[in-house]
Amino acid sequence: MNRRAGILVFALLVLFIVMPARAAAQGARWDQMKPEERQVLKSFQDRWDQLPPDRQDRLRRGAERWQQMTPQEQNETRDRFQKWRELPPERRKEIRNRYDNFRKLPTEDQDRIRQSYKRYRELPPERRQELREKWQQMTPQEKQETRQRWQRPSPETGRDRGDRIRGFPKR
Repeated sequence: MNRRAGILVFALLVLFIVMPARAAAQGARWDQMKPEERQVLKSFQDRWDQLPPDRQDRLRRGAERWQQMTPQEQNETRDRFQKWRELPPERRKEIRNRYDNFRKLPTEDQDRIRQSYKRYRELPPERRQELREKWQQMTPQEKQETRQRWQRPSPETGRDRGDRIRGFPKR
């Protein structure tokens, strides 16, 4: 009797552990989603059950973010998505690869890049245009050398060299 009770307890434990994991792996059923979610995701309704659970989860999180946006933010997002869809497939692939590489960087490097980009965006449009033109006129070798210089910390400050580029605001 004692052995049977042990087996029963073990079987119940396995059942309680496996069933929630299996239910989570199956994703969300369309009819169990909130009406607001279904409205945002209506273009996926016909194929919802065929989507992998992780894709369903990403789409649901995106729908939740969409619902939190102001109408202006939604319009800006629509515009960006339209521009994305108009890009040639090879350009989209290149962007995805760059993003994947960015996500593989250490958090500190990602933060440094975000800060440099923020400083760049804060520059006057004329200065940004000037920097873009200067970059475009560089040879591939000069671009590579510049990238390497920017990736090394400055010996004087220990900070990245983006701080010392003329036109960038000081930290």
